[in-house]
Amino acid sequence: MSIRIGIMGYGNLGRGVECAIRNSEDAELVAVFTRRDPKMVDILTPNVPVYSVDQAISKKDDIDVLILCGGSATDLPVQTPKFAEYFNVVDSFDTHAKIPEHFANVDAAAKKGGKVGVISVGWDPGMFSLNRLYANAVLPKGQDYTFWGKGVSQGHSDAIRRIDGVKDARQYTIPVESALEAVRSGETPELTTRQKHTRECFVVAEEGADLERIEREIKTMPNYFADYDTTVHFITEEEMKRDHSTLPHGGFVIRSGKTGWDLEHTHIIEYSLKLDSNPEFTSSVILAYARAAYRLNQEGQSGCKTAFDIAPAYLSAQSGEELRAHLL
Repeated sequence: MSIRIGIMGYGNLGRGVECAIRNSEDAELVAVFTRRDPKMVDILTPNVPVYSVDQAISKKDDIDVLILCGGSATDLPVQTPKFAEYFNVVDSFDTHAKIPEHFANVDAAAKKGGKVGVISVGWDPGMFSLNRLYANAVLPKGQDYTFWGKGVSQGHSDAIRRIDGVKDARQYTIPVESALEAVRSGETPELTTRQKHTRECFVVAEEGADLERIEREIKTMPNYFADYDTTVHFITEEEMKRDHSTLPHGGFVIRSGKTGWDLEHTHIIEYSLKLDSNPEFTSSVILAYARAAYRLNQEGQSGCKTAFDIAPAYLSAQSGEELRAHLL
């Protein structure tokens, strides 16, 4: 039986989820929900209805997992707890500092409804989180380093677009190369947030908007830009379309650790991603966790889960026997 998936929000991430479902043998798209006029939303999958967000709860018996594709700044903190009472849900909430609060809100709602809510899955948080955990467990004497980019951050770009007077925006996260090379060489420098990354923003402003105010709001935005050296460029819509229409990303998780009686041996664990499409890769991770959410709920579990709480076998469409025979 296919897992019946609903998509909440049909932007870059929602389209990515739709593509991931097409490439999955055990999932099917049964509904898309949008805040726009449903008649104005053309999806790729034939014969799948598009509904208003307001109709979502009335469709709860037709959907096994609802995937929430909104932004972390304002959408997911409200939507995920709201819908976790009625659906098994998965989101990609990526404001790291607020994950504990988000977890608590979703956990309460999911337990009330007897559902499973999986939050903060994608590649970071998500795949990078798992690699940090595994590396910490294997090399307890050591230091973690995470570098993102160069690439477009969907969450940070969305946060800029929410600023009054902004028509469109792309934000690139860029590793500081000297810091990256120092860690790879086995050094264990103490690096501040500012020393690890810079942020570069390309913004299309509304006609007549106060550019100085927009730049100031970007650079002082807590949890997003305040702790980084940030450059803001104001460009035209034509330049945005020509130069910034793709959404690449990537990054590195590195742990430099020591073993031996006197910690005389150094080991470097590095996990890296190079992504042509940030939203399509993120969507593929989300769909794997949608599979897990469905299976866990079928077993009678409820409440909020993160990548740390879910065994890897739940993510795969293959059976335990197949996994042991081919991947172990």
